Amino acid sequence: MRQGLVRVIGGVALAALVAGTAACNSSSTSSSSSGKNCGYKIAFFGALTGSAANLGVNIEQGAELAVDQYNDKNGAGCITMAKFDSQGSPDVAPGVARQLIQDKKIIGIVGPAFSGESIAANPIFNEAGIPLITPSATNPVLATGGQAGGTPWKIFHRAVANDDAQGPAAGNYIKTVLNAQKVAVVDDQSAYGAGLADKVKSVLGSAVVTTDKVGADGKQTDFSGTVNKVTGSGATVLFYGGYYQNAGLLRKQLTAAGWKGTLVAGDGVNDPGYIKAAGAAAAQGSVLTCPCAPASKAGGTFVADYKAKWNQDAGTYSDVAYDAANMFLQGIAAGNTTTEKLNTYLGTIDYTGVANHYKFTSAGELDPSLIKVWAFKVDNGAVVPDQEAPKS
Repeated sequence: MRQGLVRVIGGVALAALVAGTAACNSSSTSSSSSGKNCGYKIAFFGALTGSAANLGVNIEQGAELAVDQYNDKNGAGCITMAKFDSQGSPDVAPGVARQLIQDKKIIGIVGPAFSGESIAANPIFNEAGIPLITPSATNPVLATGGQAGGTPWKIFHRAVANDDAQGPAAGNYIKTVLNAQKVAVVDDQSAYGAGLADKVKSVLGSAVVTTDKVGADGKQTDFSGTVNKVTGSGATVLFYGGYYQNAGLLRKQLTAAGWKGTLVAGDGVNDPGYIKAAGAAAAQGSVLTCPCAPASKAGGTFVADYKAKWNQDAGTYSDVAYDAANMFLQGIAAGNTTTEKLNTYLGTIDYTGVANHYKFTSAGELDPSLIKVWAFKVDNGAVVPDQEAPKS
C-alpha cells in the first residue's frame, strides 16, 4: 500500500472524531451555529485493507476532510466519522454492515466503495433505512436493487456515472482514439469488473478477438494462461475489467512476454498501485478511464486542503467523496437529523461541489446531464489526465 494511514482493527475501524465544513458550496455556508445539530455520525464503508485498499483510503480521506472542516466551524466533535472496513469483499461486507446499523447515531453512509460489496450490503442498509451516497460503485444494477429489473433501494444514491456510461466511453476510446482492430478483453469475475467488460465488448463487437477471466479474489499472481491468450491473439489493445493489483501484475507479465500493446482499464485500476504492481516501464502508456473528472482539477481549495491534511495528492474519487460527505453535512446543518429526513433531503438536493454538480434521479442515479467520463494515461510513473472520453 502507498499509504501508512490504514487505521483499522479487525473488520471495523474505530470511530474517530474528525472535522469539516462544506467549503466550496455557497449554499453550504449557511450551516448551523456552533453546537446546533451536533452529536450525529457519518460512516465510511469500504476497503481500508486488502488488495484494493488504496481506492478505499482515497475515498475515506476525502470524506474525513469534509467532516474535519465542518467541525472546525461547528465545534470539535460536532459530527463524528465512523469507519467500517469491508476489505472490498462481498463476503465480508454483510457482517460489517450489520455492525454498522447497530450504531443509531449513524444517519448517513459514504459508500459502499465497490459494486460487489454494495450488492451484498445495501439490502441491510435499505432495511435499516440509512441513506447512502456511493462515490465510486458503478455497476448499473445498483440502481435497481442489485439485479436487472429489480426494485430500487430507497436509500441508494450514486455520485458518479455508472458503467452504462463508462463502458461505452472506454470502448469508444479504444475504437476511435487508439484505432484498434483487434482487442482482447479480460475481467476478474467481480460484479464491477465483469459488468464493465461486458459493456466494452458490446461497443467493440467483432474487434474482440479473445476473452478470458482471472481470479475473482484479487490474489492471483500467475497470469501465464491469460498472457498466452493475449499474445497469441494478435490483439494490440487489452481491456481489463477489475482492480489495480491484478491489472498491474498482468501488465508486468505481458511485457515480460514481449507484448507491446496498450492496456486499457476502468476506474478500479486508476490508482498509483497499478504502476507499483506493473513497474513504471511496463505501465507506461496505459489508459485508465473514470466516470469522474481529475481530482487535480477539483474546485475551491480542495486540492491544497487535501495535500495539507494528508501530505499527498488527492486520489481517484477523493473529491467525489468530499462532496458526498458535504451533502450529508449540509442536510444535517439544515435540521435533517433523522435517517428518514436526510434520505428525503437527498432526493431534492441541487448541490455544487468541488468535483461536480449533483442532482439525483428517483432511482438514486446522478442526473444524466451531469455525467462525466475521463481518460487518464500513465506517463513517467504517474497517472495523468488525458482527455474527456468520447461518448460515441
